[in-house]
Order: sequence, then structure tokens, then C-alpha cells
Amino acid sequence: MSRPEDESRTEQAWREIVEHYGERPVLDDEPAGDDADAAVPEPDPEPGSFLARERQDVADEDPDADDDVRDEVPSVERFRPPPAPPFPRPRTWERGVAWAGIFLAPAVALVIGLFSVPVPAVVGWALVAWFVGGFLYLVREMPRSPRDPWDDGSRI
Repeated sequence: MSRPEDESRTEQAWREIVEHYGERPVLDDEPAGDDADAAVPEPDPEPGSFLARERQDVADEDPDADDDVRDEVPSVERFRPPPAPPFPRPRTWERGVAWAGIFLAPAVALVIGLFSVPVPAVVGWALVAWFVGGFLYLVREMPRSPRDPWDDGSRI
């Protein structure tokens, strides 16, 4: 249980926060009083309009300049990422055969066994070799280095 004086302190602290919300303290390097209003710059007519400010700056520099010069805006240096590396050549045929060996070879062997289809022994051994070969190929193609723990998968 909380005591009444704790509740009154809490209420008083909240009341102070609400009363002083939005007030701006006067710092030592800022002018105080009537000069404080003069030091505040006027907001742009179009806040966030970078091009409007640049045009105004160009026009302010040379008032006798032609209209064409005033309309010219200095180009902004923008970040250009390096060119992306080329896509790796997909090995769809090899991987397709390997994945088929992992899933299709046991399925075919299961169907042959369930329906008692007479097949030569060489077909059975071929299915086993297909499964083992596909498994070994996929293990060989796995990355050798450990995965970067900060990699979110966004890189190609």
C-alpha cells in the first residue's frame, strides 16, 4: 500500500511536468528579453523546399543576373552506390537433378515397393546411387564459411 504523502508527491511531480511542458529555458549564449524574438529566424514560406532556398541564394548573390542564371540551381552531390556484382550463373540443371535424387528417388522406390512392381536390380541400385549422389552434391555445394550473424538475407 502506498502512503498518502507518496501519492501527493507523485501528483505534485506530475502537475509540475504538465505546468512546465513546452517551456523553453533561456540559455546563457542566447539573448534574453526583447532581443530573443529578433534572433529567431523567420521560417521558410515552404518548409523543406530545398530548391526554393537554393534559388533564393543564387538570386541574392547577384541581383543583376539574368533570369536564366537565377533559375539554375547548383547540383547536389548525391550518393551513388557502387555497381552491383553480376548474378551468379544458376546451376539449375545440376541442382534440379540433385534435389530430385533426394526426394524423387525414395518416392519412386517406395512406389515400386508398395505395388510390388518387378524391376531389375540395376534400377534399385540406380535409385540408391541417385539419392546418395544428389545428397553428396548438395553437401559439396554448401558454403564453406560460417554465416555472418548480422546478415539479414538482403544481399544477393
